[in-house]
Amino acid sequence: MAIPLRMQLAVFRYILSRKIRGVDRYPLVLMLEPLFACNLECAGCGKVHYPPDVLRKRLSAQECWEAAEECGAPIVSVAGGEPLIHPEIGRIVEGLLARGRYVILCTNAVLLEQNLAKFRPSSQLILSVHLDGPEKVHDRVVCRQGVWRAAVSALRRAKSEGFCVTTNTTVFTGEDTAEFRRFFDEMMAVGVDGMTIAPGYAYEKAPEQDRFLERKNTQAWFRKTLDGWRSKGWAFNHSPFYLDFLEGKRDYDCTPWGNPLRNVFGWQKPCYLLDDAGYAKTYRELLETTDWKCCGPMSGNPKCADCMTHVGFEPSIVIDVFSSPRKFLQMVLDIAAIGGRSGAR
Repeated sequence: MAIPLRMQLAVFRYILSRKIRGVDRYPLVLMLEPLFACNLECAGCGKVHYPPDVLRKRLSAQECWEAAEECGAPIVSVAGGEPLIHPEIGRIVEGLLARGRYVILCTNAVLLEQNLAKFRPSSQLILSVHLDGPEKVHDRVVCRQGVWRAAVSALRRAKSEGFCVTTNTTVFTGEDTAEFRRFFDEMMAVGVDGMTIAPGYAYEKAPEQDRFLERKNTQAWFRKTLDGWRSKGWAFNHSPFYLDFLEGKRDYDCTPWGNPLRNVFGWQKPCYLLDDAGYAKTYRELLETTDWKCCGPMSGNPKCADCMTHVGFEPSIVIDVFSSPRKFLQMVLDIAAIGGRSGAR
């Protein structure tokens, strides 16, 4: 796991406090989308296809801070759209940090170099750069040439200025496993602090629906791509159990309330990836009025059948790990072993 130790400890204390208090449903990461507007039109994302009046909407800095306080999750992932377009993005991030949150700022990095001065390096801040694989793959997915090079240049600049920088990769159908293994090596050589990787979810608004993997294909692709990853020195921002899940070695249902989404419409029901049930005005309303049984592969919901994204299943893994001392110890030993092998490279 490449997640900073301080963040891991903060999440551990947070979960333990909920366990002691007997709280069954609690958020781990607030998914915050202060706008839908973006400077790219990626084939696997439908955000920019909202009507113009929606794309002009913005959450204020105050609304973002209130969402974090209301939700209480220790981590806030700020995404969009492209959050660097937001005129208050510097204030939003600074305010979240001041409130003790760990912040993951997600960006396609096209505008990152010119906006770095709005932020300060912090042990609580991670810059997550969207890179959907090696150069030719990424530029094809984002539908614009030169984006990969701009993003890697910004990534290097951010690292040189002391920021914690990770990558965020979404995998679509037809990608070559050998290319992605070389991509992981390349990102480690560049010096990223960690990598997030997950199969794409078939958003209804995405213009190219044939890009998304089905569950069996997802498992086959990740088994081949991640073969021997524990000895490769690849630093993933995932628990080892989640990577096992992607390879089909473990099975989980999702925990939809684990990563709640607040966007310009409100609190999205029922989960980050589905908006079938509309929006709640408050986080409490989200918890109390959502039919959580409609979510997850085991629910029978056809929209969930092929979903294996980390936003739904990492919370399930956290619950599983804390369900017994044996599983918790297994996770600790697995992480320690991976860290030892990575350090030896």
